[in-house]
Amino acid sequence: MKNRILLFFLIGLMINYCNVFAQPPRGPLVVSPQVNLDKTVTFRYQSLLAKDVKLNAQFEKSPLSMTKDAQGIWSVTVGPVNPDIYPYSFQVDGVTVMDPANVAFFPNERFKASLVEILNTPPSIYAIKDVPHGTVSYDYYPSISGTAGSLVVYTPPGYAKNYKVKYPVYYLISGTTDTEETFFKVGKVNFIMDNLIAEGKVKPMIIVMPYGNIAARLTEQLGGQKPADPIVRDDADGVKRAKDFENDLIKNILPYIEHNYHIENNRESRAIGGFSRGGGQTLRTAFNNMNTFAWVCSYSSYLSPAEMDKSFGHITSNAPNTNKQLKLLWTSVGNEDFLYKGAVEFMDYLSAKNINYKKYINDGGHTWMNVKKYLNETLPLLFK
Repeated sequence: MKNRILLFFLIGLMINYCNVFAQPPRGPLVVSPQVNLDKTVTFRYQSLLAKDVKLNAQFEKSPLSMTKDAQGIWSVTVGPVNPDIYPYSFQVDGVTVMDPANVAFFPNERFKASLVEILNTPPSIYAIKDVPHGTVSYDYYPSISGTAGSLVVYTPPGYAKNYKVKYPVYYLISGTTDTEETFFKVGKVNFIMDNLIAEGKVKPMIIVMPYGNIAARLTEQLGGQKPADPIVRDDADGVKRAKDFENDLIKNILPYIEHNYHIENNRESRAIGGFSRGGGQTLRTAFNNMNTFAWVCSYSSYLSPAEMDKSFGHITSNAPNTNKQLKLLWTSVGNEDFLYKGAVEFMDYLSAKNINYKKYINDGGHTWMNVKKYLNETLPLLFK
């Protein structure tokens, strides 16, 4: 009996010994980002070996050098910074890295940025407030070539309590290199919807957020190298990729949603919208499927007059019919957006063709800060 007790004791010592030495060495606790009361922000990165660390943040015009203390913690304090949500990263000896002390990140195919939020007073349109909240779920649907497509789906407060209530659906598409998570994690569309519903400003709706890069998903699941993005969006390759997305949306995503959610199944109860590349996909899909969508929102995107004349003459050749079919055609862009010129040209083209639309031009660039503003403006207009 004593030998057995001694054996268990020795085994315990060995386990504890292994556990201790299996743990990697831990450095000092790093808090980053630290948002201060005066809306300045302190960023920190721990590395004893790094020779140069810079902060690269969307609210700064150029990278900022950080300084290292005796413990190897690099830091810099910036601001005050206007309240919003911003992507940032560190450049460590020339290599871009996320903030390892921060769990919030920007969902994207290529660059991996961290996120910092500076709160506003009064709370911003996307703030988490004491109101009933909807549900965000991750769904997978049967897609093309035997692959599984991915969706993020928002259902409004009370959705699960009464299956007799049917809801309209807004299909919302992110931009180039964004993922199906970006409207949720960066655009905060779920909290914007919760707040607008609580204020009685919107009709409760389901929001479906698909992944817009069909070519990338096919290579990921079937093997192969992820293709580069098209250089020219309205060349043959760009138009084909947009068509592939359109086919997947119409033939696979819509049937999946209509089978698995209780929705109003008619064109007047379907809206489609998108940002950047997703806005171009929106316009092409909507104009090719006028019997499917009655509400169309283009955020920081456009179609060229040449493509409109070539591919969408049915939209402009009978303006009264188009205006009757579309309950809303919205187009918006920031005056510092690199797509501003093309977007304004698209607006002028619609005006010349007597197509009714609502336009919204605001300050700022091609950013998700602007996207949140566009959501706040357009969501109250849908399904009214």
